[in-house]
Amino acid sequence: MMSRRRGNTTGENPSRTSKLPAGGVVLLVLVGLLAAALIVICSLAVDKFQSNQTIQTLIEENEALRKNLSDLTRLKCEAGWEPHGGNCYYFNTNKSSWTDSRRSCVGQKSDLVKIDSREEQMFLESRLRGLMEDDEDKFWIGLTDSGEEDEWLWVDGSALDQRLSFWGYDQPDDLGVYDLPGADCVRMGQKDEYDLKCWYDRGCDYPQKSICEKTAAGGV
Repeated sequence: MMSRRRGNTTGENPSRTSKLPAGGVVLLVLVGLLAAALIVICSLAVDKFQSNQTIQTLIEENEALRKNLSDLTRLKCEAGWEPHGGNCYYFNTNKSSWTDSRRSCVGQKSDLVKIDSREEQMFLESRLRGLMEDDEDKFWIGLTDSGEEDEWLWVDGSALDQRLSFWGYDQPDDLGVYDLPGADCVRMGQKDEYDLKCWYDRGCDYPQKSICEKTAAGGV
């Protein structure tokens, strides 16, 4: 008698391939999502780091502009003078020596500017960028060590507060130019980039533009 072929008593299909347990699939999905999230976070962090200085610059310039607009409503300056922080500023675009520039300011009942705060430096730096033709087209301010070398004094006789100094890189260097003697007077300005540290010493006879300053009259 022929033997009877027995069927698969276990009920399993021999052709079925093994599958990854459901828990393993979930774990792989979670790992993938975590990796994607880390990539996004890192990318955002890099972008934020690179834009921090730009954002801070915009905030500072916006605050300076807001303050200047407020001054326009409560300060009174003569025609051609710009109000800011309780003072009036005249940006003289005629080039002359430091001494002649100061004489011109005095003739208008003012003096070369004395910078008393970071906020005032921000205002002037921003304003000069629009007035300079190139990076050497700077403006005299009221600071000099012509009396004694390295003793920097403002035009009112007060000493420079080093906590409120804005020297450019490797400044002051006391280097003369052409046939002029050492650099005993200070000019400021940076044409092509935002940089508060834009003071440079130069020979006092070198012709430059200048900034005059005087106290503003009462509000209108």
